[in-house]
Amino acid sequence: VQLQASGGGLVQAGSSLTLSCTASGRSFTSNFMGWFRQAPGKEREFVSCITLTGSRTYYADSVKGRFTISRDNAKDMVFLQMNSLKPEDTAVYYCADDGYYSGNYYPDHWGKGTLVTVSS
Repeated sequence: VQLQASGGGLVQAGSSLTLSCTASGRSFTSNFMGWFRQAPGKEREFVSCITLTGSRTYYADSVKGRFTISRDNAKDMVFLQMNSLKPEDTAVYYCADDGYYSGNYYPDHWGKGTLVTVSS
């Protein structure tokens, strides 16, 4: 499975940005898709994930109410709409695929990241 994330960039605090991730190389639709991020000098952390049908979504407390995850199964894509961005959202954002959620998201596949930089 290959995951290609895009949409990162440099934005000002308070702005919005949408990340996209396209999955390829598989013959099934994964149960979960999601996002993690890693800020400079910090460990990678969970951001959000979504179930197959989109009926359930999970968010880190730090982004709840500001970020919205969605997916398009026909295109095998997952999106992360990020609003009211803060400088502390600056990180490399990684797309993740399949796996399971049990209090945290444990994906089976990882994509290369896309850098989001939020200036104050």
